[in-house]
Amino acid sequence: MALRCVHRLNPLISASLLVMARPSLRTIKGNIAPFLFAHRQCEVQKTVLTRSLATKKSKAKGKGHTQSKVNINTSLVEDIIGLEEVKEEMQVVMESLKEDFSKNLSIRSSPGALESITVTTKDGKFPLNQLGQISVKSHQLLIVNMTDFPECTAAAVKALQESRMNLNPEVDGTVIRVPVPKVTREHRENLAKLAKQLTNKGKDSLRKVRSSAMAEVKKSKSMVSEDIIRLIEKQIQQMVDDTVAEMDKQLATKTKELLGSE
Repeated sequence: MALRCVHRLNPLISASLLVMARPSLRTIKGNIAPFLFAHRQCEVQKTVLTRSLATKKSKAKGKGHTQSKVNINTSLVEDIIGLEEVKEEMQVVMESLKEDFSKNLSIRSSPGALESITVTTKDGKFPLNQLGQISVKSHQLLIVNMTDFPECTAAAVKALQESRMNLNPEVDGTVIRVPVPKVTREHRENLAKLAKQLTNKGKDSLRKVRSSAMAEVKKSKSMVSEDIIRLIEKQIQQMVDDTVAEMDKQLATKTKELLGSE
């Protein structure tokens, strides 16, 4: 009889012990943030260890073998730096270089090439096509009609002269005549030099993005391990190197185009 009573009490005792051992929801909410942060550091640390082992294997195989690239999960380090935002900033620099190539490195003058020329007026800066109507008179002559904004004619002429397109505009009232210049070897070489200058300017902007990102990472040195900091810095440098490689590729393509046959 006593054994039977004890048997019936077992489920009740087990349930009671379970309730005593279960933490409150308030306790869980109060302590979960540090665990999540520790988990993220652990995941990044795994990446560090994996890359370290890969590097050692690469060195063991001998010289001439490229090491594996860093590839951090951006969500794991978002408390330290937004790598996606850094990547976007670098892409903006790249797109700006492409735009500069398109605006300033046209071999032959055309209505499309003149449209993007920036005219500086007392009211601000405007694209030429917003101030005048651009048309083709012949294969050797372009026309810019400034009837809508005659007061901007002089500024438009100055912008055309300084456009690096080797243009010599002629003014006839509110009409600007733009003879299409002959494409010479000297003109092509000057454009190729300009392409290199624009590329170097883009690389300078890229270095500023890198410096800003590195400074942001260093702010977290007291919060995370040195291995994680170094890994993030290598990821940023890798992003810079990839963008520079793309810039050099664009420059090589444009230079080949500019120095092609006359």
